[in-house]
Amino acid sequence: MNNLRFQVVFLALTTVLITSGLFAQNKKLVPYSIAFYNLENLFDTINNNGKYDLEYSPMGDKKWNSKKYLSKLNNMAYCISQLAKDVCPLGPAVIGVAEVENRTVLEDLIQTGDLAKLNLEIVHYDSPDSRGIDVGFLYNPLFFKVVSSKAYRLTFPDNPNYKTRDQLLVSGLLDDEKFHFIINHWPSRGNAEKYRVAAAKLTKHISDSVRLAEPESKVVIMGDLNDDPINISIKDVLGAKGKRKNVKDGDLFNPMAELYAKGIGSLGYQGSWNLFDQIIISGNLLGADRTTFKFWKAEVFNKDFLIQQEGQYKGYPLRTHSGNTFLNGYSDHFPVLIYLLKNY
Repeated sequence: MNNLRFQVVFLALTTVLITSGLFAQNKKLVPYSIAFYNLENLFDTINNNGKYDLEYSPMGDKKWNSKKYLSKLNNMAYCISQLAKDVCPLGPAVIGVAEVENRTVLEDLIQTGDLAKLNLEIVHYDSPDSRGIDVGFLYNPLFFKVVSSKAYRLTFPDNPNYKTRDQLLVSGLLDDEKFHFIINHWPSRGNAEKYRVAAAKLTKHISDSVRLAEPESKVVIMGDLNDDPINISIKDVLGAKGKRKNVKDGDLFNPMAELYAKGIGSLGYQGSWNLFDQIIISGNLLGADRTTFKFWKAEVFNKDFLIQQEGQYKGYPLRTHSGNTFLNGYSDHFPVLIYLLKNY
């Protein structure tokens, strides 16, 4: 483990984690965090003749300009800089993101505010999505080393004109342990369920393939799946189990299912909560043997500063726009996190 990482995190453990009663006095359990955040239309101001490029330009309906763009970057950077900070002082080791226009906006983001101090790095591929948005991957090179990456195209033979986001596979070493991260933004609820089922089949194929090649490696599936943990795409197609006791060798575990059962969501719609933003893990991240990374807990990061405090959407995520009215908020989604523990 990087010596700086160990010193900073272990000092935090002294005051934050030992009080939980989970940690025996003769052990040194170090936490790592993994996050996902839908950044809600992080577009620059340049119009490249796309539908959303026009909307997010000074000439468009939203009158998107440099001042608003910089404010959006500052809000996103501040939120990300606060993720997991009470447990992991240097923040998440890796962060999956969705609804980013291009690599440029990610480069601007990691150079904004407190994020600039972390020297985050980027993995990004352009997708064919009709809205012009992609998924991306941010990581702290102190903790994670990228070995390879690949974008997987989701196609529909019966509807070849339908264009959606690629699925991004990033493989590498998290403190010398092999991890495969699959970052997703599945087709929206405005499309038939079969589109998300197809997306789930692709994700399952990617997950099964990397586990077959490297059975001891860990898999983390994250993203805005546009379905809840109980929906067919996740529960049946992915086969993600919601209870630890039901997880067998080779299975996936969905720690977000318990949060959803408690009524906790990452976005609100028409008076109810959905938990579309999820982080799903391979079963070998469960267990009590913490000589390797093991799952600790999951959370929806729904701090007060991210919440609409008044009006029709009080209690929902404080988003960037309501229609074309600029709210100077964050996103219409809350970030989600999981924490892993390892014994040193």
